[in-house]
Amino acid sequence: MKKGKFAVQMMTIKSKVPELGVYETMRKINELGYHAVEVSQIPMTQETVAELKRAALDFDIKIAALSATIDPNPESSSDNLTDHFQKIVDDCKALDCNYLRIGMVPIDILEDKEKIMNFIDKAETMAKRLDEYGIQFYYHNHHIEFQKYDGEFLLDLIKNNTKNLGFEIDVHWVARAGVNPVELLKQYAGRIGLLHLKDYRIGKVDLEGVTDPVTHKQRLHHIIEFAELGQGNLDMKAIIEAGLQYGSEYFIIEQDNTYGRDPFESLEISACHLRELGYADWF
Repeated sequence: MKKGKFAVQMMTIKSKVPELGVYETMRKINELGYHAVEVSQIPMTQETVAELKRAALDFDIKIAALSATIDPNPESSSDNLTDHFQKIVDDCKALDCNYLRIGMVPIDILEDKEKIMNFIDKAETMAKRLDEYGIQFYYHNHHIEFQKYDGEFLLDLIKNNTKNLGFEIDVHWVARAGVNPVELLKQYAGRIGLLHLKDYRIGKVDLEGVTDPVTHKQRLHHIIEFAELGQGNLDMKAIIEAGLQYGSEYFIIEQDNTYGRDPFESLEISACHLRELGYADWF
């Protein structure tokens, strides 16, 4: 029977890397039962690459995907393809990794469709170049890609103007944009080898002692939270089955904020839920 592979988005546990080191962080991932990772927001120094490779071999952990930006970005710890193309390719080869992904469109171009189209052209060009090395280039969405430009979602604008670029659909952000994740996955069939799983929770409203009406509204309206799988409102079983049906290979558990909970505990909660859903053999 066809099945996928669960992976950990290391951004979820990036705070643990300085504390434990790359190798021991990977050991802990292995102890939780995960055997694949997506590397993001961890500087890819020579030492990091070496430790990832050593841990991947020792703990039987697949490096599912690495991260980069297209252009230099002082706010990102990722290498960029404009300045570090060969270094990124070499890292992928050293780690036997066939996927490279970018996190989002640069925010500062969102109001300019011409700049957006230039970005899309660059992404497609990089996808073609990377394909020559056997590396698939993927775009990860947030909710901002559901702004409309001349009646078309930005995400669809990217899809409809590329052929080589793939998509790493993040189901939490899709839901936050008011779109049905299962329906979107169907529309992107064949281009979604990577899928981000994280739940969507309505948090508690804390209005104790609040008398100011502006603060009252802010707290009331800003209660959407990232959640461990099974702790929110998304139909994760339907999402996973749709991802499998429409071409996803890696199902990557990510949680942007654990709200004070140890992120390893959050990953364990998500793993337990996935096993309860019947996916124990995907780890």
